[in-house]
Amino acid sequence: MDPLVYPRERTLGAITLVLGLLVWLALLVGTFGFLLLYLLMGFIGYCFAHSALIAWIKGTGVKLSPTQLPELHARFEACCARLGIATPPEAYLLHGDGMFNAFAARFLGRDFVILLSDVVDAMEPQPDGINFYIGHELGHIRRKHLTGHFWRAPVLWLPLLGAAYARAKEYTCDLHGAACCEQLDSAPRALLALAAGAHQWRNVDMNAYAAQSRANAGFWGSFHEVVGGYPWLTKRVARAIDPAARLPERNPAAYLLGLFVPYAGRAGGGALGILVTVAVIGILAAVAIPAYQDYQSRAVVAQAWASGAPVRLALAEYYREKEEIPESLEAAGVRETLPDGTALRLDSDTMVVEVQTASGTLLMEPAPSGDGLRWTCGAGEGLAEKALPASCK
Repeated sequence: MDPLVYPRERTLGAITLVLGLLVWLALLVGTFGFLLLYLLMGFIGYCFAHSALIAWIKGTGVKLSPTQLPELHARFEACCARLGIATPPEAYLLHGDGMFNAFAARFLGRDFVILLSDVVDAMEPQPDGINFYIGHELGHIRRKHLTGHFWRAPVLWLPLLGAAYARAKEYTCDLHGAACCEQLDSAPRALLALAAGAHQWRNVDMNAYAAQSRANAGFWGSFHEVVGGYPWLTKRVARAIDPAARLPERNPAAYLLGLFVPYAGRAGGGALGILVTVAVIGILAAVAIPAYQDYQSRAVVAQAWASGAPVRLALAEYYREKEEIPESLEAAGVRETLPDGTALRLDSDTMVVEVQTASGTLLMEPAPSGDGLRWTCGAGEGLAEKALPASCK
């Protein structure tokens, strides 16, 4: 078993890979192969977009070689050898313009590691810390994170799962970075530079900083970690100091809320996932609330129409016997309310009965039909036409 792989990455990597392949297969079968056409179009778009990044790196950055920045190149080659990477990827130093990081990239089967100058400059007091950043990015390449992402892509948005896998990959790459360091404290010191900046990291007590992780184990700290793609830096430092360190447990309630937040990738993190969730809820609400209101209105009107059957029958009987419209409901032997208290009003000129429902006024309208009356319904004040029961129109 590879000691440089965080255990949870193996488990989560296997789960996401199997699920991702199943989804790709289902999409391929379900689209009768048309998915391949969309993938081809997507690949062409990817080539244009990603080629711009690689071209910019090659056209702007400094490529490391035995004669170009030889000391930095030697560190890179030594780290590749230590990690068992037989064919080292191309490595570049690039002006970070204030950005403090390094990253790995892949384009058309070729791997690249890019070190930003701010990182290299910051580690001058402890050059071994540069090895950590080199090893971390080589970890992504060695573990094939850049290629495996495609096969897992259909399921990486899933709440909790995608974010957990992303965090596990970071812990794995931190182990790779530490393996490239000669000194035990270089890995946590290098991570401290991400927290305290290019100069002040030297003045930070790394053990005290790692202990801060206990203070961020509440609900909100836990929630924003479980929906994000990076572990809190305090935890990464704690594990860099001691890989077997026991970190504080997260608040269980954070997982419950996290179930409703899709993983939106590291660029957006949990915040973007929350925004996506809010947007989806907003769209659903915009559709569901009016639909529910329409359903509720139809139910109220349908109930009023059904409850008014005895009223219609009594009026029809009165008209058949006396061949005239009663002056009031009472004259026809009918109460002026339905059993549920809904008010009724009779138009003595037309014999139209107005039913004052909570959704508006339902009209029960009579019309001669053979020897009797035929009743239909209509929409009065405040009642939408679509709320009328189909059986009475």
